[in-house]
Amino acid sequence: MKKEIIKRFLSSIILIPFSVFLIIKGSIYFNIFIIIFFLISIYEWHKMTKEKNYKIFGIFFLIFSFYTIYILRNKFEDGHIIILFVTLICVSTDIGGYIFGKILKGPRLTGISPKKTYSGSIGSYFLSLVFINIFLNNKYINFGIDHSINIYILTFLISTISQIGDLTISYFKRLSNLKDTGKIIPGHGGLLDRIDGMIFAFPFIYIINLTNFFNYFK
Repeated sequence: MKKEIIKRFLSSIILIPFSVFLIIKGSIYFNIFIIIFFLISIYEWHKMTKEKNYKIFGIFFLIFSFYTIYILRNKFEDGHIIILFVTLICVSTDIGGYIFGKILKGPRLTGISPKKTYSGSIGSYFLSLVFINIFLNNKYINFGIDHSINIYILTFLISTISQIGDLTISYFKRLSNLKDTGKIIPGHGGLLDRIDGMIFAFPFIYIINLTNFFNYFK
């Protein structure tokens, strides 16, 4: 267990800064980045579902999900801010769930994933709100987003969608009798294991932007 935590930590401190750099850099660098992620995700989904009759629906969903990431970054004003905002919430949701779940344990959230607990879910909400609050109140590292109740509501909603995405991929892994979607990231498993929340959160935020539901970047 200790070795896995070390692997998880080392992978994160390499992957996260690299991803942030490419998100900010944008242009062809970011596009190549998400194309690679898309191809790996499709491959892992293909291996996981094999001859399952729902495979094609997952492929179409991944196409749509990565399409929304491309559009949000390249076609929306301040696209890099949107991508960073959603990524921060999903990552902090994942970290909060992992840490609080490991430390506090408690009753299971659902039978779909035995490791998911109520304490982990609460920790996911808590840490995502803490992280966003830090960024909103630090003039050196904030996203330039207006400090309003809508941001906290949106953070809560994105964290919820991220957790649903996590449970959804866990459900399909359970159907396929798999622990991880792959082994590409040391300590984490497959790529889908790490971006399961994001591939659901980005389509959600894309629709929110299209409908101008919160108008939170104005």
